[in-house]
Amino acid sequence: MEGAGGELDDEIRAQFPLSFGKKASRPQPHPSAVHSSTRRAVGPLPNPNPSSNGSKGASVQEEEEEVVIGPPPPPSTTSPDEDEGMMIGPPRPPPPKTAPDEDEGVMIGPSRPPPASDEVESDDEDGMDSDDEDGPEQFRKIPLSNEIVLKGHTKVVSALAIDHSGSRVLTGSYDYTVRMYDFQGMNSKLQSFRQLEPSEGHQVRSLSWSPTADRFLCVTGSAQAKIYDRDGLTLGEFIKGDMYIRDLKNTKGHISGLSGGEWSPKSKDEILTSSEDGSLRIWDVNEFKTQKQVIKPKLARPARVPVTSCAWDHDGKHIVGGIGDGSIQIWSIKPGWGSRPDIYVDRGHDDDITGLKFSVDGLLLLSRSLDGTLKVWDLRQMKNPLKVFEDLPNHYAQTNAAFSPDEQLIFTGTSIEKEGTSGGMLCFFDRRKLELVSRVGISSQYSVVRCAWHPKINQVFATVGDKKEGGTHILYDPSISMRGALVCVGRAPRQKSVDDYEVQPVVHNPHALPLFRDQPSRKRQREKALKDPLKSHKPELPMTGPGHGGRVGTTKGSLLTQYLLKQGGLIKETWMEEDPREAILKYADVAAKDPKGGEGEELTCS
Repeated sequence: MEGAGGELDDEIRAQFPLSFGKKASRPQPHPSAVHSSTRRAVGPLPNPNPSSNGSKGASVQEEEEEVVIGPPPPPSTTSPDEDEGMMIGPPRPPPPKTAPDEDEGVMIGPSRPPPASDEVESDDEDGMDSDDEDGPEQFRKIPLSNEIVLKGHTKVVSALAIDHSGSRVLTGSYDYTVRMYDFQGMNSKLQSFRQLEPSEGHQVRSLSWSPTADRFLCVTGSAQAKIYDRDGLTLGEFIKGDMYIRDLKNTKGHISGLSGGEWSPKSKDEILTSSEDGSLRIWDVNEFKTQKQVIKPKLARPARVPVTSCAWDHDGKHIVGGIGDGSIQIWSIKPGWGSRPDIYVDRGHDDDITGLKFSVDGLLLLSRSLDGTLKVWDLRQMKNPLKVFEDLPNHYAQTNAAFSPDEQLIFTGTSIEKEGTSGGMLCFFDRRKLELVSRVGISSQYSVVRCAWHPKINQVFATVGDKKEGGTHILYDPSISMRGALVCVGRAPRQKSVDDYEVQPVVHNPHALPLFRDQPSRKRQREKALKDPLKSHKPELPMTGPGHGGRVGTTKGSLLTQYLLKQGGLIKETWMEEDPREAILKYADVAAKDPKGGEGEELTCS
């Protein structure tokens, strides 16, 4: 019977699916619900005059209400009266299709992601003309719907580098540290996996990956740049030059703090650095003891003018330097080339140049400066800029400008002004029309310094910060972005299992042993002894002259003799044992009988 019962159970069990009787797995959240926590707050801009623009603000508010996060609700078939009551149980199935017109409204498959235009229209008001038909199309290409922040720095983030695959991010700060982030290994806590301090007490000013992404260059405020491997291990440090040699071409390295640096886009063994000593240098990463080429900029008069920024072109055949006198100088790397620039712009900017960027096609050059402007230059005609974008506050020497992946947009960050009303923003400009497309608010408290738009993962990076805190904002859109921030946002921290076991280390504290234990405090005992009259009495002063009564004096006459006699008991100090009153009264009778004393007698006291 037992065998028959077991066979019957197997036959019955075969009629059910394999998952019958097993614990139900945790339902997976919808992809849109995972990113709902990182969704950027989109709302109408504050209107200083509500009466004059009330209709416009109302229309924007209505458009925002149409944004749907998550899958659409099931279609309802109840009447209006039935909707008012509570529905118990699962929703009713949709009605059968009778008319062909009803088939057109049925959605098959997963829901489409919400259009990006709904989140964008409210931001368009600040920087985009409503009559421009080309503006919204350009703006939809910018991933802006979601945002995460990589924190960890305690001051402004002044350097940023993303490797070519978009999996690792490097950030450098004024707090002297470099943090390394790995999207593939991060979870929703967004913590860095390594922290470096390249040069103690020097700000990090530039970071750059090699073309193969196996090494990166770190430029700090010191005179020596460093090379690290992909995991953050130091590979070498370039030599420092002799500061007492006047001619910079005769020094083996920079003699003052570095201002910028960049790895060659085509050669994995060459890097470019600029310094406050007034020179640019090309180095071979396999030889840290000397440089390959020293470039001295053209100056109006002999002096040491700092080079504030530098950059390679896309082919690695030209380099550009921003000089402290406001000039922009470009050199062509060719056999026998020297320090004489091929292109020289005398007054490119009125202040220090903080960022330079070539376009991929080699036709345009962007220059960003502390004078609050962004200039677009045509490399075929460098006498005058094509366009000057003004009213872009800049208070940091590392603020840059960059192109979008298709190079149809130009963007840069802005700084916060003391009396200004706007925060740190990213300003996007159309390359063809050379006009403002949009302003995107990144932070209301911090300035935007470095920015980048990675082409493979389609995400925008912007570094912000001040003297107290710094971070890196990553803007993305789940519908058009790939990997990067999307990977780590949906990955929750691992939950501990009952099978996890971790050996708790035994800590041996040597100071807990009696031999190493600190002596207890005697403060209370000393205070109590000071209040005791016997313990706090003044000690007897030492003998200063010859000894007396068996006490050893300080003279050399009979010190040894007195000591020996006292130790042997031959000297008795009887006067110290008698009462002074009794010693005097024992002569009272003699004094009464003979007050003046007898002849030849002397009254003595022993």
